[in-house]
Amino acid sequence: MADLLNTNTNNYDDDAIRTLSPREHVRLRPGMYIGKLGDGSQADDGIYVLIKEVTDNSIDEYIMGAGRQIEITIEDNEVTVRDYGRGIPLKSLSAAVSEMNTGGKYGGTAFKKTVGLNGVGVKAVNYLSSRFSARSVRDGEAHTVYFEKGIEQSDRWESGLTEKNGTEIRFRVDEEIFGHYSYNLEYVEQLVRNYTYLNRGLTIRFNGQSYTSKNGLLDLLNENMSEEPLYAPIHLSGDDIEVVIAHGAGYGESYYSFVNGQYTSQGGTHQAAFREAIVKTVKEFYHKDYDPSDIRTSILAAISVKVTDPVFESQTKIKLGSKEIEPGVSMRNFVVDFLGKHLDDYLHKHPETAQILQKKIVENEKERKAISGVQKKARETAKKVSLNNRKLRDCKIHRTDKNELAEESMIFITEGNSASGSITKSRDVRTQAVFSLRGKPLNCFGLTKKVVYENEEFNLLQAALNIEEDMDNLRYNKVVIATDADVDGMHIRLLMMTFFLQFFPDVIRQGHLFVLQTPLFRVRNKKETLYCYSEEERLKAIAKLGANAEITRFKGLGEISPDEFREFIGENMRLDKVRITKDDPIHDLLEFYMGKNTYERQGFIIDNLRIEEDLVEQDLKIS
Repeated sequence: MADLLNTNTNNYDDDAIRTLSPREHVRLRPGMYIGKLGDGSQADDGIYVLIKEVTDNSIDEYIMGAGRQIEITIEDNEVTVRDYGRGIPLKSLSAAVSEMNTGGKYGGTAFKKTVGLNGVGVKAVNYLSSRFSARSVRDGEAHTVYFEKGIEQSDRWESGLTEKNGTEIRFRVDEEIFGHYSYNLEYVEQLVRNYTYLNRGLTIRFNGQSYTSKNGLLDLLNENMSEEPLYAPIHLSGDDIEVVIAHGAGYGESYYSFVNGQYTSQGGTHQAAFREAIVKTVKEFYHKDYDPSDIRTSILAAISVKVTDPVFESQTKIKLGSKEIEPGVSMRNFVVDFLGKHLDDYLHKHPETAQILQKKIVENEKERKAISGVQKKARETAKKVSLNNRKLRDCKIHRTDKNELAEESMIFITEGNSASGSITKSRDVRTQAVFSLRGKPLNCFGLTKKVVYENEEFNLLQAALNIEEDMDNLRYNKVVIATDADVDGMHIRLLMMTFFLQFFPDVIRQGHLFVLQTPLFRVRNKKETLYCYSEEERLKAIAKLGANAEITRFKGLGEISPDEFREFIGENMRLDKVRITKDDPIHDLLEFYMGKNTYERQGFIIDNLRIEEDLVEQDLKIS
């Protein structure tokens, strides 16, 4: 044993200690600064965070009254952001974009109630770009600096210009770090729209298209509502705060919260205060001790606050930690006092809205009480059932030390023992859980939430996700529907989407529901194996590997070996996020596809039957 210890090559001595420069640290650990890397297929991938970091600085200029237009272009994966603000001081330009903890937002009066406060954002963009340039124009002079992978290459000075003041940042993300990536312009467009909602009067031109907002958060809520509200949205504004409140007909709570123009997707102290303030104000207005859940069920709301020196819980700024809106002013008291006055005034001035709101609260209360007995019995059932042995193969990591959802935690909802077995053997037991459905779940369209507790399958799934009481208790960051690539698998996928849309829409609204894309074909020869997710990819694979390549059509997840499956739920995993907006008539879609068997749907099936027959015929030829 002593000899074995002496031959250990993992020596921990002075030579093992390294000191990294800020540039080296960002490139080695990019996730600490921009979250996950990704390939651009998801809205929270790092390439969009980099765009946001640059644009935030331009927004800060607008907030400070400098420049009413920002231009953003993406062409051939190169991003350019040009604002017409004051321009970075020319002599400090290089340091401002390359030296960590350098900037004009550490005290003083140059910036107040802005987002980019820690001197990291644009530097991280520089360090993580294969090419990066910054150009500042001030009073007829300009200074441009050029970088490659965060190392300055050259600079250029100009004078005698008539160009408007401002800053232009141009960058190309480094594929050495991010791998192959592409921009989904819809994600960037939504980012741009959010900026305009939060900054009325600002115009952003994105790839030649102009975006602006006249009504602020009211435009945002109208844009994102997938159903007609029960009453006209309540829009209230004050110094450093703006809110919009409405109620729909469904379940759950939906919030859009912002701090200094930054979308805080995980909420924070301002959103918590907002939820509390609504309950307190409504109770006092009606002089009724309503249950908070009855007041907030089906709420659709947005809140924006401006905070002096905001404190976020991570560099990606998705959750606010500040307890004060400004020194000496409590965040909670500020929000509660604002709604206590202005929401109360609004309800007094609009009795028809107050009447509709109270009717909705009473309906929520009646339903909650009607199913309370069923809930209690369902909880007991869920406790008695051994989830770990019967339905759920849980993972080890759910939340971080700060009690936030761990980015990598996910649960696969699968059909049958065969598919569940493949995923269970292939998964990462630290971060990936598996929930096995027993056949096709119930079509719950048009049913009340009582069915969630009466149906064992739904009850156990709800218990596994831990979303009965509050979405804040969700145990997994990604809820992934993983079904076979056939007609039955598609039907189960629709049934599960219906379940979430009907009873837990917040899982979708907050970006937690995904569909796993598994390969349809395997094309291989003696030297190489390619997995194809579409007919187009299959044809490209055949062209690459030759006509004599072996082609296999995967029809079920259980047909894919655990070793192969590991490829599809690891780094190469393809996930499609389920999203809903105002352009998605949810009730109409569900009624058409999941409602009673109408003549219209029969006609739709007949019209599309030819496509299904062609696919079956093609599968037979491949097999």
